[in-house]
Amino acid sequence: METYKVKSITISRKPGENKDGFKTAFIGLFTDNNPHLKAKVPLKVLEFKNTEKVRIRELRNISYYLAGNDIVINDLLKVNFDVKKNVLTITGEQELPELD
Repeated sequence: METYKVKSITISRKPGENKDGFKTAFIGLFTDNNPHLKAKVPLKVLEFKNTEKVRIRELRNISYYLAGNDIVINDLLKVNFDVKKNVLTITGEQELPELD
């Protein structure tokens, strides 16, 4: 399992190695929240090839942006990536803001 201390991530996809296979999960790691709004360059990019699906566990503040087809997870303290077979599981810890 890989662990990173970052503030936010974006989850995207790109074509797989062949057109009939699974896609590549494309994860951007960022030091700020909402990096898609600021055109930020990722601190690091992770690629998980031949991924059938992505599971998100133990995280609650998740946004799906229809305009870009990306999932953004903000307010992270740390995030973990674990791959078993063709499944990428993302877990981590968040420091969620207080609700008014």
